[in-house]
Amino acid sequence: MKHLILGNGPAGVLAAETLRRLAPTDEIVVAGNEDAPPYSRMAIPYLLEGNIDESGTYLRKTEGHFAQLGIRLLNARAVALDVVKKRVLFDDGHFEQYDRLLIATGSHPVRPPIPGVDLPRVHTCWTLQDARAIAELARPGARVLQLGAGFIGCIIMEALAKRGVELTVVEMGDRMVPRMMTPKAGNLIRRWVEHKGIRVRTQAGVDRIDATPDADAPLAVHLSTGETLACDLVIVAAGVAPNVSFLEATPVHVAKGVLVDARMETSVPGIFAAGDVAEAPDIFTGAHLVAAIQPNAADQARVAAVNMAGGNARLPGVLAINVLDTLGLISTSFGQWWGEEGGQGVELCDEAAYRYLSLQFKGDVLIGATAVGLTEHVGVLRGLIQSKLRLGEWKDRLLEQPLLFMDAYLARTQPVALV
Repeated sequence: MKHLILGNGPAGVLAAETLRRLAPTDEIVVAGNEDAPPYSRMAIPYLLEGNIDESGTYLRKTEGHFAQLGIRLLNARAVALDVVKKRVLFDDGHFEQYDRLLIATGSHPVRPPIPGVDLPRVHTCWTLQDARAIAELARPGARVLQLGAGFIGCIIMEALAKRGVELTVVEMGDRMVPRMMTPKAGNLIRRWVEHKGIRVRTQAGVDRIDATPDADAPLAVHLSTGETLACDLVIVAAGVAPNVSFLEATPVHVAKGVLVDARMETSVPGIFAAGDVAEAPDIFTGAHLVAAIQPNAADQARVAAVNMAGGNARLPGVLAINVLDTLGLISTSFGQWWGEEGGQGVELCDEAAYRYLSLQFKGDVLIGATAVGLTEHVGVLRGLIQSKLRLGEWKDRLLEQPLLFMDAYLARTQPVALV
């Protein structure tokens, strides 16, 4: 049996290692297309901060790790898939056969159609190559504009701030991290960031970027607000999209990402998907969604590997999980943090202390939560949501006193503890 894994990020690597444990004699090939060993993109900000070198981003630190496991690494990018002949065409012109295929190709950064977005000194921050280019330009005092204040953008922002640049963040939404934070929470984070000396423009976009002949101000960035900013560097952090172009004209069903069932199997038997490229059923609604976070990637990779090896594992459903450290302010959101029509919710906000909590319910089950500035026992919120624990009379108590979520958890799981 030959297993071909497209993508050598966290999902691909974990799937390969799991397969090796379950299928000691099977052939395993993992394909990636960057000039580095398998690494974690989430470690790039630490590289930019100077806390680690490039080897610190590598997923496995032991030299020869994959060779010792009998896992063959292939440096090439998939460009076409033939599901009838069970083979993948790569950009170097060669084909690779498979018996089982895992699509773990991840995502790529979106470049909005802005005039000048392809100029020198305009970069995304997604690869080690991007990080090298940014490190050359993001020196102390450099004027940097970052387009996007989503989850990835805020992580990049943290690294840039620690490099001592003069930073302006531009976000089209009405708040920071609009896809993981409620309006109150997102604007609380904005106030915190501005207090730390970073300029933030929400409900704003970049109309165009011009190169200038002025060596002291090489870029002129024109905002939709009418402002024009002189910049040394522009970083585009406007979101990501799954890498699925090689699946065109195949029977593998793709919406935003590759559609999979609870076994992580696609519409084509024997072909699986995991990680940022996979669109899997939500734990509550069953609707498919892409949850591009590492915990989900790891769970999906393990389930896919078990099934590729002949097992029958199932994922109970994807849970949206976001944990963010923004210049020292911790924020989290879990599940359907935006709530549900007909459901009930409660918000608690202490703006002066930068503390916020939102709980969202469907019946007496907690389905979503958002927290800012709260770290103690916050993992309990994830547990309550993921377990779909019925709260009974504690739901009404939490609507009145949302900070009692730990007491609610203990009362419903260990009732003797609060007698």
